[in-house]
Amino acid sequence: MNKTLHNQLMNGGYILYIRHGEATIGNDLANLNFNDCYTQRNLSDLGREQAIYYGEMMRYLRIPINYPVFASPFCRTIETAQLAFGWRNVFIDPFWFEIYKLGENPSIEEQQSILDSLHSELEIIPSKGNKVIIAHGFPDGIGLGEITNMGTVIVKPLGPNIGYEIIAKLSLTDLSV
Repeated sequence: MNKTLHNQLMNGGYILYIRHGEATIGNDLANLNFNDCYTQRNLSDLGREQAIYYGEMMRYLRIPINYPVFASPFCRTIETAQLAFGWRNVFIDPFWFEIYKLGENPSIEEQQSILDSLHSELEIIPSKGNKVIIAHGFPDGIGLGEITNMGTVIVKPLGPNIGYEIIAKLSLTDLSV
């Protein structure tokens, strides 16, 4: 991470939108149940290592985090958040399941509704530190675009109905020092 970006994050006021760690191969089952991890793809061993490393780097870089961190209700996003930031510091927010739905070819109206809600979320300036969201990647060209495993999109909220700016897109290796 370059020094300018690091300094910006040290001042807080940003949103770190993070895609979960590497998941197992396959698909979530048609009978997906958020209370049953056997019905969904879960973190691989590498994904667990990625999540732990991410948390270590955030602490090493002393990036101020506004707790709790927010996670999609999938087991892989919750586990990523818990491994990176501690199990007590995670809030499961069902809204982030909507991002997952973008990959399922929703109708134009449903896609627009999801994106409108996303934009509203990304316009809210954190009251302190930086807000962390651990959820899913996006289809190419939609929302925040494709995101690698444990990749981070750094968003600068400008305020409700004003918008936001994408400051950077970082891979996990970009956090390395």
